[in-house]
Amino acid sequence: MSENKSTKKFLKNPIKGTKYTIMVSSAKGGVGKSTFAVNLAFALKNLGKKIGILDADIYGPSLSKLIGKNEKPKSEDGKFLIPLDSEGIQCMSMGFLIEETTPMIWRGPMVISAIKTLVEKVLWKDLDFIIVDMPPGTGDTQLTFAQDIKIDGAIIISTPQDMALLDVKRGIQMFDKTGINIIGLVDNMSFFKGDDGKNYNIFGEGGVEQTAKEFSKEFLGKIPLHQDLRIASDKGIPLTESNPEHEISKIFKEIAEKIVKKFI
Repeated sequence: MSENKSTKKFLKNPIKGTKYTIMVSSAKGGVGKSTFAVNLAFALKNLGKKIGILDADIYGPSLSKLIGKNEKPKSEDGKFLIPLDSEGIQCMSMGFLIEETTPMIWRGPMVISAIKTLVEKVLWKDLDFIIVDMPPGTGDTQLTFAQDIKIDGAIIISTPQDMALLDVKRGIQMFDKTGINIIGLVDNMSFFKGDDGKNYNIFGEGGVEQTAKEFSKEFLGKIPLHQDLRIASDKGIPLTESNPEHEISKIFKEIAEKIVKKFI
């Protein structure tokens, strides 16, 4: 009897050289997902874990800017790439392989091929966690990871307004349907603390936590808007690395500790 496509089981392979693969995702763009992914990676490193970052956003890679590196990865054998090192974290991105302002005008099959290259042809070494910064949407990149790669968990990032949460809910359902465990949701840019000491809910309030309850997922915490986080990102020095005692860095540390407890 031929196998029904709707019940087909995909053979999912782990990323070589890693113990756990965690996706940082949001079906909505512009919610601070890449900044979160990089700062989470450094927070995990500060807990004594060996960490890698894979920037899987082929069309809009941002890792080179966020870590202040724009070097070409080396290859000793012409087949496998050696990740760049950023303060002890192994890093790989399509942004390292092209000029910074070059647009990626590719159709789906080329994107899938690039993703498989970044996953299969990179010499990741002895990692506890690899953090995969996903592009927005629920398209080719997401399906490639869901079907072909063993994912140990996904963190979903959103701002609290309804417009962002509409896409986030689609993302949650995609992960549920493809069998990817959702570690939890994070409310990013949750509020802004003014000079008067008051919190201003610029994008609304409570939407991410309510969505977590609606889908029976864990709520991992709130990260407020803060100028220091933006400045550090623009300079290519993640805040959790440059100032681990900063109030924002401490929030990332709390989220990182929650993640570690789930796996180690």
